[in-house]
Amino acid sequence: MDFELKTLTSHQAASLAADALILLWPDRADQAAVGPGDPLTLWARGAVADQDIEPALASCLLAHRLPGVQPRRLVLVRTGNGSGRTTHQAVTAAMKALAGDAVKRLVLVAGDAEAAAVSAAVRAVSEASYRYIATKSQAKPRVLQKVVVGVADAAAVRQAFDQGVAVAQGVELAREWANRPGNHATPTMLAEAARQLGKLPGMSVEVLGPKDVAKLGMGAFMAVAQGSNEPLRFIVLKYQGAAKSSVPVVLVGKGITFDTGGISLKPAPEMDEMKFDMGGAASVLGTFAALARLRPALNVVGLIPTCENMPDGRAVKPGDVVTSMSGQTIEVLNTDAEGRLILCDALTYAQRFKPRAVIDVATLTGACVIALGGVRSGLFSNRDDLAQALSDAGEAALDPCWRMPLDDEYAEGLKSNFADMGNVAGRQAGAVTAAKFLQKFVGDLPWAHLDIAGVAWKGGAAKGATGRPVPLLLRYLLDEADRVVREPRKARKPASARTARKR
Repeated sequence: MDFELKTLTSHQAASLAADALILLWPDRADQAAVGPGDPLTLWARGAVADQDIEPALASCLLAHRLPGVQPRRLVLVRTGNGSGRTTHQAVTAAMKALAGDAVKRLVLVAGDAEAAAVSAAVRAVSEASYRYIATKSQAKPRVLQKVVVGVADAAAVRQAFDQGVAVAQGVELAREWANRPGNHATPTMLAEAARQLGKLPGMSVEVLGPKDVAKLGMGAFMAVAQGSNEPLRFIVLKYQGAAKSSVPVVLVGKGITFDTGGISLKPAPEMDEMKFDMGGAASVLGTFAALARLRPALNVVGLIPTCENMPDGRAVKPGDVVTSMSGQTIEVLNTDAEGRLILCDALTYAQRFKPRAVIDVATLTGACVIALGGVRSGLFSNRDDLAQALSDAGEAALDPCWRMPLDDEYAEGLKSNFADMGNVAGRQAGAVTAAKFLQKFVGDLPWAHLDIAGVAWKGGAAKGATGRPVPLLLRYLLDEADRVVREPRKARKPASARTARKR
């Protein structure tokens, strides 16, 4: 889908050839002056005055073939205070109002909307018009092909618009791969998707197979993969937007392309949704696609350990002890706690980059779903400044998270009589104890863990991947690029070497 930003008055927008037009109407527009010869605004003002449209946020009024307006379908939609959040809600509602209509070309009139609202509007159009068709024989592809966003001053909101388009494309890539069934998104296929990203400007990719991973000593990762006929892959993506000497941010994405639970088999109901267990990996791929488009002055490394978790005769068993890449031994008390086993080796591998920060992203625990539902990702971090930066990024990106505790007492349950640690610690505070397990493999690195089990996909009638937390990750990386530019040159060294207050 092609997005275009133009400086347009309402009158100019109304003269464009399109199938539909969406007019954003913030509360402040109710009292704005109207010039002569603007049928679109006059119609909207009259509708408001006559109370044909309710004053509530996201209320819509539809019209057909309005005189003096070229697009045949019109939607007037209330955007409340005009913020990014309310605009996203409003545009989502407007797109729903147009559902079922064959709209190939759309004009979205945003007027003097703030930059965040323009970005949010672009994302809402993209999200609402996305269609999954990869494994459907007679699927209807996305009809919408062209979207013109008209604003009062294109130059003033250009950066926000570009970022909105990049996020939209990254989210769509993440949704596409997370939505694919396990037999259409194997570790090998996921690696090929990464290779395609490696062809983009500033990108490179390396894919390691079972022999390479064995040489690295990734015993925890290999243990999870050994029950599957599908060979594991360890994907290393690199984006270079800054000097080679500039230390990177490392993103680690959990890539379990299907999770049966292994020998600790999951219940049958809704097990099909375990194709979404590579949502963390998909979000890393989507974030890198967005980086390639925006080209921020920052170096970023993406690590994706990917495999299946299957109950074959060779599968790891409850009670088995495996040796991680760090040398620490792990008693596998529950084979369905496999995500932390593949992540712990990737976190050890991340240390070689001496990064500014390491952020792992994983559909890790059902406990996080119970704690936070489908609204916020769970955020865990050993650094206050990193946690605050991610929290701020999530709020700005309409992709919120919530910081959870990491008190040392939560690690007590991980003690084992037969290894350095167990991989689970009981039912209580399961999301926290999972994070405490991962913390054992990051050393002194600034580290954050995002548990996205509640937000990575939706069930029921709206079943499908959301693409979260691509918006949060990209916003954080763009902010981090700005921080790098502002840093004194002497301070541009690994964050582990800088003083930072631990929580």
